[in-house]
Amino acid sequence: MALNNPAFSNPAFQDPKAVQTYPGGRQAAGLTPPPAAQAQYGAAQHAGTDAAAQAHLEGMYAAPSAGAVETDRMTVEDTVWKTVGLFAILLVTAAVGWVWTMAGVTPANPNPSILPWIIGGLGGFVLSLVVIFTSRKKVRPALIFAYAAFEGLFVGGISAFFEFIWPGIVMQATLATFAVVGVTLALFASGKVRASKKATKVFMIAMLGYLVFSLINVGLMLFNVPVAGGAFGLLSQQVFGIPLGLIIGVLVVIMAAYSLVLDFDQIQQGVRNGAPRPYAWVGAFGIMVTVVWLYIEILRILAILRGSE
Repeated sequence: MALNNPAFSNPAFQDPKAVQTYPGGRQAAGLTPPPAAQAQYGAAQHAGTDAAAQAHLEGMYAAPSAGAVETDRMTVEDTVWKTVGLFAILLVTAAVGWVWTMAGVTPANPNPSILPWIIGGLGGFVLSLVVIFTSRKKVRPALIFAYAAFEGLFVGGISAFFEFIWPGIVMQATLATFAVVGVTLALFASGKVRASKKATKVFMIAMLGYLVFSLINVGLMLFNVPVAGGAFGLLSQQVFGIPLGLIIGVLVVIMAAYSLVLDFDQIQQGVRNGAPRPYAWVGAFGIMVTVVWLYIEILRILAILRGSE
């Protein structure tokens, strides 16, 4: 005698294969559809499968595009966010550099410290070289973070020093930097400005000339050569009543703007080439180097103008 509930002794609750043969089952009860009905059912089932597949495809098309996380490839959006993160680090350490520079200023000692921007400048320079040469084999974001931190210390220190001498100059330089970056980005996005081989050659020659001039100027200032008199050495000299630093500074700002165009172009090239996602850090690093260079040059131009008043 079965010990289970007799209500579940019906074959419908047993082996599914028995459902067609048990007395009173689908076959016995005339529930098995005829061949024509089975064919219609198969066609309807196939149509339902096609509709489901179509709906799935439409859902895929409607879904957002795969990002850097899904593809593990460099994207413009990912590079932008990494750039924002690096500048956030720079701003934090810039505040530290600013406070450090002004901490020792008192009526009895009205001299800001130059230690923060010297440490930041040297540290940033060394780390930039390390990042540039090691990123060919492997991208190390930690080194780029450290570079942003040192660069912030440099920017904050030198900004505080200049602000102490010429009040309001930092705000002017910041707004001018935003203006140049914004205009350059807008022109590049609109397709009106693009990097070309000829312009890049001119840019490289101009950069080399500016580098040589800067090294000579620093050397003359270190050895107190009379011709390099003034706060900015040769840049303090005047040509037809115009400070040489202003003339060169304008050219350097144009060079920095074109350098930004090159940065944007290389980031797009990296995306088109399917570069691995970590290389977005390299793109963000390149943009930071150029923007800081642009800011310092504008700061110096304004200082030369304010100093000649």
